[in-house]
Amino acid sequence: MPVIMAGCNTDCVEKPISIGFQKFGRFVGRHPWWFFLSPLFISAVLGSGFYFLEDREANDIEEQFTPVNGPAKLDRLFVQENFPQNDSVFSSQRLYTDGVYASFIAVSKSPNILTEDALNEILTLDKKVKELNASMGHDVLTYDGLCARKYNKCMPNKILDVVNYYGNKIERTELTFPFLRFGFTHIFLGYTVGGVTLNSTVIKGAKAVRLFYFLKDGNRSRTDLWLNEFLRVFPSNLNLKFVRVTHSTSLSRQVEFEANTKDVIPLFSITYVIAILFSILSCLRFDCVRNKVWVATFGVISAGLAVLSSFGMMLHIGVPFVMTVANSPFLILGIGVDDMFILLSHWQQTDVHDKVENRLANTYKEAAISITITTLTDVLAFYIGLMTPFRSVQSFCLYTSAAILFCYIYSITFFGAFLVLNGRRENSNKHWLTCKEVPEEGPVGQSKWYNLCCVGGAYDPHTGKEEVQPMNHFFKKYYAPFLTKSGIKTLVILLYSIYLSVSLYGCFQIQEGIDLRNLAADDSYVVQYYNDEKAYFSEYGPNIMVIIRGEFPYWDEKNRSALESCVEDFKNLSFIEKDIFSSWLKSYKYYGQHTNLNLSAEPIFKNNLSLFLRFYSDFKQDVNFTNNSIHASRFFIQTVNISTALDEMNMLNKLRDTAQRCPVPLLVYHPAFIYHDQYAVIVTNTIQNVAITTAVMLVISLLLIPNPLCSLWVTFSIASVILGVTGFMALWDVNLDAISMIILVVCIGFSVDFSAHISYAFVSSKKPSANEKAVEALYHLGYPILQGALSTILGVVVLSASKNYIFRTFFKIMFLVIFFGLFHGIMFIPVFLTFFDMCSGTPAKIRNQNEEEGQAMGNCQAKSKQKNGREDEKKDKQIYVNHSFLPDSNNQVCQSQPCSAIWSVTLNNQHTAIDQVCLASTIPMFTVDSETYEVHMHTPSNNALVTDSCHQNQASQEDQNSIKGNNLSDGSVAVSPNCSDAVSPE
Repeated sequence: MPVIMAGCNTDCVEKPISIGFQKFGRFVGRHPWWFFLSPLFISAVLGSGFYFLEDREANDIEEQFTPVNGPAKLDRLFVQENFPQNDSVFSSQRLYTDGVYASFIAVSKSPNILTEDALNEILTLDKKVKELNASMGHDVLTYDGLCARKYNKCMPNKILDVVNYYGNKIERTELTFPFLRFGFTHIFLGYTVGGVTLNSTVIKGAKAVRLFYFLKDGNRSRTDLWLNEFLRVFPSNLNLKFVRVTHSTSLSRQVEFEANTKDVIPLFSITYVIAILFSILSCLRFDCVRNKVWVATFGVISAGLAVLSSFGMMLHIGVPFVMTVANSPFLILGIGVDDMFILLSHWQQTDVHDKVENRLANTYKEAAISITITTLTDVLAFYIGLMTPFRSVQSFCLYTSAAILFCYIYSITFFGAFLVLNGRRENSNKHWLTCKEVPEEGPVGQSKWYNLCCVGGAYDPHTGKEEVQPMNHFFKKYYAPFLTKSGIKTLVILLYSIYLSVSLYGCFQIQEGIDLRNLAADDSYVVQYYNDEKAYFSEYGPNIMVIIRGEFPYWDEKNRSALESCVEDFKNLSFIEKDIFSSWLKSYKYYGQHTNLNLSAEPIFKNNLSLFLRFYSDFKQDVNFTNNSIHASRFFIQTVNISTALDEMNMLNKLRDTAQRCPVPLLVYHPAFIYHDQYAVIVTNTIQNVAITTAVMLVISLLLIPNPLCSLWVTFSIASVILGVTGFMALWDVNLDAISMIILVVCIGFSVDFSAHISYAFVSSKKPSANEKAVEALYHLGYPILQGALSTILGVVVLSASKNYIFRTFFKIMFLVIFFGLFHGIMFIPVFLTFFDMCSGTPAKIRNQNEEEGQAMGNCQAKSKQKNGREDEKKDKQIYVNHSFLPDSNNQVCQSQPCSAIWSVTLNNQHTAIDQVCLASTIPMFTVDSETYEVHMHTPSNNALVTDSCHQNQASQEDQNSIKGNNLSDGSVAVSPNCSDAVSPE
């Protein structure tokens, strides 16, 4: 029945698709083995792509978790071109990458680490590190041969030079902080000594010491061998009494991140076992014929085949496999099982006596649109996710969207074919396990266990369908009527208001950006190192390069004054330490004053610059002075108290804003900015993806859900679930980063799933009132939606036990998505739909018109029209099983009026069922063929077919109101009213 709203027929897309799926279902039903075996063969072929898995792995943290072509990456290219690294004069603050290093933090077990005993242990550790060596063929790789050098010596840890200099007097020596005058130089201790307590600038106590061992950034294969040896040897056999030690290297974060895949493999196996067990339990029937154990098992196998096929195909194509993709199988399992439950629910609504191909055709006709909507929305959500500038998100979206498509294809082929094969077994009344035929009714006197194990094939004799399951009965008889009560609706609105309020509050608390230590497992040595670093060395943040781009007249007083004004703007920022400032230009000015040089003259400025840089070799790396022109230069500012993601975001934004406001062309850079760039794009990209995806979801809903207003409700549900997930994930300590942005994209697709199923069932219902439509929608789909939600949660719940932040975050957000989506699907949306009667697709005027037509059913002309319509559409045939004619108490017409007509139905001359129902006063007799279930019209005397002509005056006769069933020669029942004038022999 087309749904009409404001005179607009909106099923022009939905109806042809439904008919197409009906035909396809019938074709699958006739050739099930082809559609069952083909996916197995395709999966085996495509699954061979896993051979290339190791080659396709792409887990470089910078490449995958930082924005493609982010500003900091472009700035790094500029730094690299203009300030090439000088390995002979190494300077850690001038590195344009993180560098190659090993490091350890020694934390005192007593209040002060600057004691003789603790420092002696640190010196022993230092000696042990420098004695490490690794083998590379016949070469022995030593620290002295690989170390970064300055003045032909390995870069020292200056604090150890101080300790060695003062010896056992160190405890009585007044050390100043953060700068210590040592000989003719000042040593900056801010990165070396941590947890400091001061008396003015004198150190009274310190808790930790951090040492770095930098290597030359030349031959990575050699340095990586030595660093791996450091990781292997360093933690063992330390036997320390006065300090505890945590350690890390420049490789550690990457190595630990790649090791996370080992954590997820056993979880994946556990998940599939749980999914199969849950599916079996939820599909278990206490009927040895109708049991759906194998259906549930093959439903989960279908999802597994989808993962095998899609991942194999992507690996064959050459799509990079990022560790975040390992989350996808858990997601696909939930989607596949959800589709299985929806298809199985509609299969159980078909007549058990119908041919299996017709049962599958009707199943596809009713269910295919629903799962098509959810598949389209999920896939498009992931394809829109490809617009994000994070490669990890792009890989995840490619793999997952392909898996969802395969999951959908296998659901309507592989799983549908198995439904047919299982249906054939049921039609033969064979046992689900032994496949031996069993009786429908057990012998008298047998035990319940015997009847449970050896008797089966029960069905509802009134409808010819499988017996209603307890949970469906619960939704129809208890939950749905309870939900549609006026007082409960008010309570639901109040509950939704609370949900919105808490969600909005949470949205204002959300933090942005990924903490890099979260890329390692919780028990990793790297995390322990980062924790000590944050606890004791967060006072001084990164040392920032401020770069002057292009040629600039440094000698000109006016331009130099403008530059100095910009420098002051940087120093005035709250997170900048004013007294820690390094500038070649400032030192050159002092040099000019002491040598009586007029640096305001361009020739003098340029002619003396080379001599100055020769004396101050560190500054030589800060000026690109070639061909008598300064192409670029840089100075350094020191940040303080940068300890949280919010601090990092504010620092980056304010530094760039300050540089942009300066009339001198400036840029700011530090290697950490590569990772901080996510702050600049994460929010805007998330909002963009959500907005575009929501708009696409609206278009799909308008096309496939035959009611515009209900399509808007589906879109509203998307926005509502996204709001809730975003708000509550902030309250659950989940940041908005590249990981959570992936799952928010997922959120859009899944938020459609639940609301789309219910909304489509609501508008497709033929019930007269909105409340009845809501009840019917929940009756048919409430339990399948609940099953799908629980299966998805069970699919990801094992990830909560993961030691890795990525997988735990995936669990948290997916739990919120499913939890809120479920409540929208079975509580909020059904209630909201009842407030708008137009969503029922039957406005009041049309309903009144239908009631008038129903009252005129006694008119033979109307009956003829109904007959013709039935022949044209060839649908809605009612099957009367075992000649049982029982009225549906829930579908009586004119319930408010007493029924005057008494219809007697004689069944095979054995018994008579008499019920009072309001039926038309003149209906031709008919017979129901026991084999084909076709309805034939006959006269009561000689079985002649009834003509479509009838006198109008007989339509109003009230006394002709009984029909009798005649046992005809073909074994069928003839039922006729007392309207002999209304029929004529053929």
